Amino acid sequence: MSVTVSTLLGTASLELTLHTRTAPVDRPVSWVHVSELTDPTPFLEGGELLLTTGLALLPEDRDTGDYVRRLAEAGVVALGMGTGLSHPRVPEDLVAAADASGLAVLEVPRQTPFIAISRAVADALAAEEYAAVARTSAVQQELTRAAVAPGAPAGVVDRLARHLGGWVLLMDAAGTPLEAAPRSARGRTGELATAVDRLRGTRPPAGAALTRPGESVLLQSLGTGSRTRGFLAVGRPGPFPAGDRHVVNATALLLTLRLEQSRALDSATAALRAALLRLLLAGEESAVTPVVGALGERLPAAPVRPLAVLGSAEQRAAAVDVAADAAAHDREPVFPAELDDALVVLVAAEGPLAERLAVLPERVPGAVLGTAPAVPWTRLADGVRQARQAAEHGRAAGRPVTAFADLAGRGLSALLDPEVTTAFAEAALAPLVAADRAGPGDLVESLRVWLAAHGQWEPAAGRLGVHRHTLRKRIRRVEELLGRDLDSPGVRAELWLALHPPG
Repeated sequence: MSVTVSTLLGTASLELTLHTRTAPVDRPVSWVHVSELTDPTPFLEGGELLLTTGLALLPEDRDTGDYVRRLAEAGVVALGMGTGLSHPRVPEDLVAAADASGLAVLEVPRQTPFIAISRAVADALAAEEYAAVARTSAVQQELTRAAVAPGAPAGVVDRLARHLGGWVLLMDAAGTPLEAAPRSARGRTGELATAVDRLRGTRPPAGAALTRPGESVLLQSLGTGSRTRGFLAVGRPGPFPAGDRHVVNATALLLTLRLEQSRALDSATAALRAALLRLLLAGEESAVTPVVGALGERLPAAPVRPLAVLGSAEQRAAAVDVAADAAAHDREPVFPAELDDALVVLVAAEGPLAERLAVLPERVPGAVLGTAPAVPWTRLADGVRQARQAAEHGRAAGRPVTAFADLAGRGLSALLDPEVTTAFAEAALAPLVAADRAGPGDLVESLRVWLAAHGQWEPAAGRLGVHRHTLRKRIRRVEELLGRDLDSPGVRAELWLALHPPG
């Protein structure tokens, strides 16, 4: 319980008397300070009980109102006026000015030394601090017991909410509520979504403080390493005392440990899913369906749309959480599984889930997504291969989302790595470039025009402005320098690509 002016007035041994009538007496006292300066505010932090014998108020032309206003603006809780020395009693103008400024004025009789008031406040503050530490320790022990008891983390969330006198919300990595106390706290997910997305891009554990009118909210990410496994949000009226912040931090640690305990189960489930996916690729859909049902899930209805996610192991794991969140939102089945360092996600072609997951790279920065057309179960292997190819092309091109159907529309060059193709072009044409530098400089351009004319001599020679026999000599020279047969369609295709590398 905080030390207040009212607390000191109730301490009989101090014999204090309250002279103001309207100034509050329930404000907490942070410390006691003694000063006879006309302006002690540079030495104050706010929350003090200021003691004085009134030497600064002795001159007849003193400005009592200005003195009181300075103290009130500095956050002084109360002014203790020692009587029987400089002043036989508390000046009436001082009391009037203090009432007007909301500053409590106490009379300290001569028989009460200032040190006695300082000691009383110090003892009360020490007792308050000890009580806060004891309460924090007791709450942390209670939360620890709840964390290892059956029903956790629900028990942890409920006990924390009761201790704070506020609300607590535990979410998974995708931001979906897992536990809430009271249940109405589940409705907070929408207003927390932006802050959750910011924390998701930061290595856990990380935290944020949100201030709203009449309420303070603390948000923490849960997890170790680079993977966020969940989020803890707590809110209460007014600011969080230091002790309650310690309790929230301890709770976040307990919940992180609880979530990390599921890693072994996660690994086993992931291995099982990978095996089931390989059976699906082999056409064993009828054998996989009951196994998926035993996991409490179901396969998407055919035709299915395969998606492929490329990224680090942590990014793929986060993508699983995002897919599960989207599936829960749409109440659609989804089947994610690992395949050769990629995450394959199978969704129904007819539902909205595939389009909703197109924003997956926004939720998992650094991941890339490839999509394939809908396929029946019998052609699942083709669909997965196409989704993987689209994702690999998107990663090479720096695009977060790529559809397999878009690859054909972009032409062959869109499928090629620009750096690799440029290196190939430079190596393939190097003999011609060297000859052009040493001679007339017409071989590369002659080859380009001749290939563009489909090997027809007259049109190509006309475009170059030379006789067809001259062009024939140049093309024979190209064959000699390259050691390639230009009658071969494959050779012509390679040289055309070398002459037109993707930019």
